[in-house]
Amino acid sequence: MEQPRTRAARYGPRRDRPPRPPRPPLPPQAGRAPGGGVARSARPAARPVPGRSAPGRPASGGPAPGRPARARRPVLPAARNLPNPRLTGLGGGLFCGFVMLTLGFLVALLFGSVQTVYGVLFLPVCVLTALWVREEDLLTAPVIVPIAFALGLLPLVDNGGSDGWLMGMVTGLATQAGWLYGGTLVAGAIVLGRRVRTVRVLNRRAAAARSRLRA
Repeated sequence: MEQPRTRAARYGPRRDRPPRPPRPPLPPQAGRAPGGGVARSARPAARPVPGRSAPGRPASGGPAPGRPARARRPVLPAARNLPNPRLTGLGGGLFCGFVMLTLGFLVALLFGSVQTVYGVLFLPVCVLTALWVREEDLLTAPVIVPIAFALGLLPLVDNGGSDGWLMGMVTGLATQAGWLYGGTLVAGAIVLGRRVRTVRVLNRRAAAARSRLRA
C-alpha cells in the first residue's frame, strides 16, 4: 500500500496574513520594577546626627551658601571694661558730694585757694553723675550737682569765723558761677537725652505690642 506523503511543517507567519504589530510595554505596577522584578521601597530620610551640619549649611554655624552674612558690629574691649553702674537719687547725691568734697581737699592741698581748677574738675563729675543715675531718678541729677559743688567749696574757703566763711562761700559761688552753671547745663542735657531715648524705646515697644494684638 502506498502511504500518503506528509508535508514538512513550516514555521513562521503565513504569507497570506500580515504580521501583528508589536505590543506596547505595560505600565509598571505598584511594587514592581519596569523590568518585571520587585521594586524596593524608598529609603527613609537620614536623621540629622548631632554635631553634623545639615546639607547646604556649613558645620561652623555660619550662614548658608547664597545668603549674605550679616555684618557684626565691632565691640571694643575697652568699652566693655568701662563701669556702668545705676545709682538711685540718694546714691547719686552721695557719689557726687563725696567726689566733689574729695576734689576740694585735693585742690586746697595742691593748689591752695585756686578755685578755677576745682571748677574744671566739676564738669566730668557732672557728666558721670548724669550718666550713672538710673532711669527712674533722672530728674535728680540736675539738682544734685549744684549742691555737691557748694559742698566741695568748703575746703577752699578761708576760715575767718562764721562771717568770713559765709562771705567766702558767697564769693566762691559768685566767681565760679560759670563752672557751676556749665556743669548743671551739661548734666541737664545728658538727662534730657536719656529721657528722650527712654520714651522712644517705650513707644516702640507699645507699638510692637499693639501690632501683635491686631495680628
